[in-house]
Amino acid sequence: MTEIDWDVLREAARGAMSRAYAPYSKYPVGVAALVDDGRTVVGCNVENASYGLGLCAECGLVSQLQATGGGRLTHFTCVDGEGAVLVPCGRCRQLLYEFGGPELLLETPGGVLPLSEMLPQAFGPQHLN
Repeated sequence: MTEIDWDVLREAARGAMSRAYAPYSKYPVGVAALVDDGRTVVGCNVENASYGLGLCAECGLVSQLQATGGGRLTHFTCVDGEGAVLVPCGRCRQLLYEFGGPELLLETPGGVLPLSEMLPQAFGPQHLN
């Protein structure tokens, strides 16, 4: 397995965060992930005056993943407006599970963890069969 440069991935997330649209919360978030084919995909949060319609950064990331050819996410990081590492919320962990599965590696403030530890006993496509 190739060594992952988490600093480079985090910088991509910071770049995405700098383009976030967060006029209401003033809490920009950026994410970046590696895809199994070597691509890097990014996303940023996009708020809306109708607060419930805001989009998490992970939504943008998954949209970019699909729009650029699909694939599986392998490594993921998320940063706040200061560039510090965050963990995705529960909803976003579920979204990441769909496109990365339990083996997706997440950078967290406590170190790199597989998604299976961040979302134990996850519900997924296998439950629909």
